[in-house]
Amino acid sequence: MLVAAVGWRTRRWRLVWLPVAIAVGVGVAAWAHWYVDSQGMAGDPAPDSLWVWTGLTGFALAAAILGWRGVRWRRVTAIVAVPLCLLSTGLALNTWVGYFPTVQVAWNQLTAGPLPDETDLDTVQAMQKSGTLPDHGSVVPVDIPSTASGFKHRTELVYLPPRWFASNPAPKLPVVMMIGGEFNTPADWLRTGNAASIVDAFAQSHGGNAPVLVFVDSGGSFNNDTECVNGVRGNVADHLTKDVVPYVNATFGTRSASTDWGIVGWSMGGTCAVDLTVMHPELFSSFVDIAGDTGPNAGTKDQTVERLYGGNAATWAEFDPSTVIAKHGNYQGVSGWFAISTDTPTRHQFAQGNDAVGLGGRDGAGMPTDQTQAANTLCGLGRANGITCSVVPTTGRHDWPLATQVFTAALPWLAAALHTPGVPAVALPTGAPIAATGS
Repeated sequence: MLVAAVGWRTRRWRLVWLPVAIAVGVGVAAWAHWYVDSQGMAGDPAPDSLWVWTGLTGFALAAAILGWRGVRWRRVTAIVAVPLCLLSTGLALNTWVGYFPTVQVAWNQLTAGPLPDETDLDTVQAMQKSGTLPDHGSVVPVDIPSTASGFKHRTELVYLPPRWFASNPAPKLPVVMMIGGEFNTPADWLRTGNAASIVDAFAQSHGGNAPVLVFVDSGGSFNNDTECVNGVRGNVADHLTKDVVPYVNATFGTRSASTDWGIVGWSMGGTCAVDLTVMHPELFSSFVDIAGDTGPNAGTKDQTVERLYGGNAATWAEFDPSTVIAKHGNYQGVSGWFAISTDTPTRHQFAQGNDAVGLGGRDGAGMPTDQTQAANTLCGLGRANGITCSVVPTTGRHDWPLATQVFTAALPWLAAALHTPGVPAVALPTGAPIAATGS
């Protein structure tokens, strides 16, 4: 369609307007590439097809506008070519991040369709009081008050395993907080990560026992990259620790001890999982970090300080995991699973100056660091301060299918670590050797 829209046309079109349209396309692709890098959005390097289709979309739009005076049928093809190129850009983007595994999942997400096993709070409470024991878990939308944080968040979700319905009052079960990536909705782990089906299968093989899962909102909106910190983009850390934790315990009768609470996070959520655990060992004891960074970031260190903390470098230090671990000293009973992908190296932000790896996930020359280095840095420092951890290589790219694969593999260990009834102890995998790290 794009070739038909461009055509051979007149000599002036070929010598003047076609080169202009090409320049626009190249400019759009270059700007998009620069913007993704400068904002620290890239986990895994994007495929070339993404930038090609981004440029072709800009070219198609420019060709449609600049060639509007041409033959009418070319106008039609030019107009049609723009959304087709845009769709192709979206497909290349989805191939990169694996956000929509199927068309049905994409449609349900875009139309806010029902989640698997979704039930309202009144219904599950009535089932629990009547002793109705389902053969699968239930997903409950909840509106958690933001009394402590003031953070404006979207509806969050709680998964209740079959065993929760077994008695009145409900049995005391452990809890896992589930956090998605930088661009997210609270339902991502359910729609894209298939978390409910994974836990349902686990519960069926353990007499209905599994942890309660709470799918939190770490952004407030789809594109608000908060990195789960308290800052200019919202007091998310306070929301997750001071709003979510007490609400879940009070509403669903779950265990409140730190030994019974864990966190699973993917990409940015993996960074959050480590950060929240090491900052709040009184609340959480176990975490699964799936391809996270060395610390919260929104670009370079200077950009992060400005974008997340309003220029307050002291607040940056308060939320930097390496700084927090070193300051805390010896931990008791804290353990973590660092998952790294074995395919394309994961590249994160570029540093300015000479930031140390241990304090920002960047090397002394200001070059990018990858998820393996981030995991080695944090696990090495954690081990030196009493945290039991392992860096576990997993086949896959930096995308949602990797997150699903790791969650499935790590769930037996995590459920056992949180003392889920009926779940036998599972050893943390040995994983890969941890490189020595400096302070």
